[in-house]
Amino acid sequence: MNGGPSGFNNAPVTKTFVIASAIFTIFLRIKGGPNKLGLSYQDIFWNPHLWKLILSVFAFSSTPEMMFGLYLLYYFRVFERQIGSNKYLVFILFSVIVSLLFEVFAVALLKGDFSANVLSAALQSCPTIKCVCLYADPSANLPTSGPYGLIFASFVPFYFDIPVSTRFHIFSNHFSDKSFIYLAGVQLLLSSWKRSILPGICGILAGSLYRLNLFGIRKAKFPELIASFFSWLSWPSTGSPRGATTRNVTGSALSHAGRHVERTYPAPMAPSTEPTEDAIATLVSMGFDRSSARQALVQARNDINTATNILLEAVSH
Repeated sequence: MNGGPSGFNNAPVTKTFVIASAIFTIFLRIKGGPNKLGLSYQDIFWNPHLWKLILSVFAFSSTPEMMFGLYLLYYFRVFERQIGSNKYLVFILFSVIVSLLFEVFAVALLKGDFSANVLSAALQSCPTIKCVCLYADPSANLPTSGPYGLIFASFVPFYFDIPVSTRFHIFSNHFSDKSFIYLAGVQLLLSSWKRSILPGICGILAGSLYRLNLFGIRKAKFPELIASFFSWLSWPSTGSPRGATTRNVTGSALSHAGRHVERTYPAPMAPSTEPTEDAIATLVSMGFDRSSARQALVQARNDINTATNILLEAVSH
């Protein structure tokens, strides 16, 4: 399960975010600073540093976290292909901002002294470890840095909207093609123990609020000009060609509220025109069978977003 065709076809925003995250992480590791990017009570309320807050959104604090994190960001490009770059930009900003607010609230609630209290109790029970504490790293008490908010917010639509396409058994244990993504997420969540668990939980809460359509956020989208800027900013990549839409046909579908609504889809392609293999592979990677994916693409004139809507509506019947 790889999120569709290899590369960043039709995912310029994801491509820009992944590249920025990798560059900031490598740069700060050369400078020896990523472990100090975690938010602390002093940094937030006493001596705020805006640059530190921004960098903490992009830069991972260790190489293993960067490897798992970039892999998950790369996989979740499937959501940008599904909802479009305009809406995916809104999802990124909402996830990052809301998860940061949750994280700030948690840090304020704990005042950064949870680990200190535990350490104090340990010192009273075992004074011999006092010498070890002299060399303790103060950054060990801080939440880890990195795009945890975006990554773990993406697990919410991944759980609800991406169907299982393959199931298999290993030693009587049930697994699916989605299991590998969950395992990578668990590895990232536990990579720095409580330092990574906190931002991970905040990301899941942010993704849940987005799915609940707080303030109608799921309908919001950036202007086409901004999405085009990301396409220009990222290195050129070839995407699935989209057929021209000359006439439309109207179909009836069952909405989430149970009402029948009218959906307008492009007219089917000419019988001689076949959907591209990249487009079919993208839909198959979302969990749809190849035959249904091909039929939906024929009806949608090879438009992946429209074909995805057709397939999701068919599943909801």
